[in-house]
Amino acid sequence: MIIDEAKTLFSKLDLLDTVKKIDTINELKKLLHNHSPFKSEPVDCVLWVTAEKVQANDYNPNVVAPPEMKLLELSVINDGYTQPIVSWSVNGIHEVVDGFHRHRVGSECNAVKERIGGYLPIVAINASQEGRSDRIASTIRHNRARGKHTVQGMSDIVLELKNRNWKNKRIARELGMEEDEILRLCQITGLAELFADEEFSKSWEVDGCEDDFIPLSDEIKTYGPEVGEFRTVNTNDENRVFYTHDKWECFKAGFYATTKDGMTKDQCEAAYAEFLADTERFKLALEHVISEWTHSCEHYLTNASMNRIAWLGQAAMCYDTGVPAVFRSGFSLLSEEQQNKANETALIYLNKWLDSYNAEKLTLEEGLSGKQMNLY
Repeated sequence: MIIDEAKTLFSKLDLLDTVKKIDTINELKKLLHNHSPFKSEPVDCVLWVTAEKVQANDYNPNVVAPPEMKLLELSVINDGYTQPIVSWSVNGIHEVVDGFHRHRVGSECNAVKERIGGYLPIVAINASQEGRSDRIASTIRHNRARGKHTVQGMSDIVLELKNRNWKNKRIARELGMEEDEILRLCQITGLAELFADEEFSKSWEVDGCEDDFIPLSDEIKTYGPEVGEFRTVNTNDENRVFYTHDKWECFKAGFYATTKDGMTKDQCEAAYAEFLADTERFKLALEHVISEWTHSCEHYLTNASMNRIAWLGQAAMCYDTGVPAVFRSGFSLLSEEQQNKANETALIYLNKWLDSYNAEKLTLEEGLSGKQMNLY
C-alpha cells in the first residue's frame, strides 16, 4: 500500500522544473532517512547540492598526482559518480571532509558539469565528527584507510587484462599506469606467457611502439595451482640470481623512467650518442656501475638469456646522466665504428664483473645474445 501511494505521489515530481524536483527529492530522501534502520550510516542519504555550495577544507594533506587526477576524471566520465563526497554542513555550505578531488572533477570538468547540471553528490558526516579536530582525523582516516594496491593484486589484474588481449598501452591508459610499470608487474608475476611476444634485440635500439589495442575478447584463461609452475626464461639456471625491483639500484636511479626533466626525446637520444662516443667517460661510468650497483648487476648479469652488454650500456648512461633506458635508441645515432667500440668497451667491464664473480668470461657474441625481455 505504501509503495502504491508513493508511486501516485512521486508522479507529481515530473510536473516540477529541474531545480524544484532536485530540492523536493532531497527532502524526500531526508524523510526516508529518518525512518531507515540505517539512519546512523551517512551513505544511507546521498543528496545532490550545487557545486557552489561545496568547498574544500584547508587541512587535507592528500595530493593526487596529475596522472591519477586524469584517471579519476576518466572514471567519473565513464563510470559516473560511484562515491559521494563526504562533508559537514554549516550555514548552507558543505565543507569537504573526504572527496576533494571528486569535488574538483565535478566542478572543473565540463563534460561532468554538463551531465550533472552543476550538482555534486554529498553525504553528511556523523554529527559526532563535526568538531574541527574530529573532521581532520576523519579526513586522515579516509585517506589512509584506502591503503595501497598490493603488487600481487595488481599483477593479477594485469594478467587477466592481457589474457583478454589488451595491449600494454591500453592497460596503462585505463589503469592510469606507465607502460614500464606494466612491464615490471609482468616481471614480478614470473609468468612466461606475459613475455611470450617480447624479444631482446642484439642492438641497443628501441622497437617501435606497439599498435593500439585489438578488440576485447571474453575468452579468459583460468589458472589453478599450475600457475606457480609458469616460469620466465632461464629461471631454472642455478647460477642465476634474483632480486625484487625495490633492491635494484638502477630502478632507484631512474633507469625505468619514461622522461628526463628538462630534456626532449631528441635531446635525450643525442645525449645517449654523445655519452657512448666518449669512451673514457663511458669506461668511468661502467666502473661505477659494476662496483656500486651490486644488486642490479647480480640480478641482470647472471642472466645468460639477455643482452648483458646492452644493459650495461644503458645502466652506465643512467648512472652518468640520469637519462633512462627508454631513450636507448640514441645508440643508432652512432656510426658503425662507434657502435662496435661501445660494445667492445661494455664487454671489457662485463668480463671484469664476471671475473670478480668467479664466472666464465664471454665473447662479444655471447654478451650480446639473449631472447629475454630487456627490462627483466
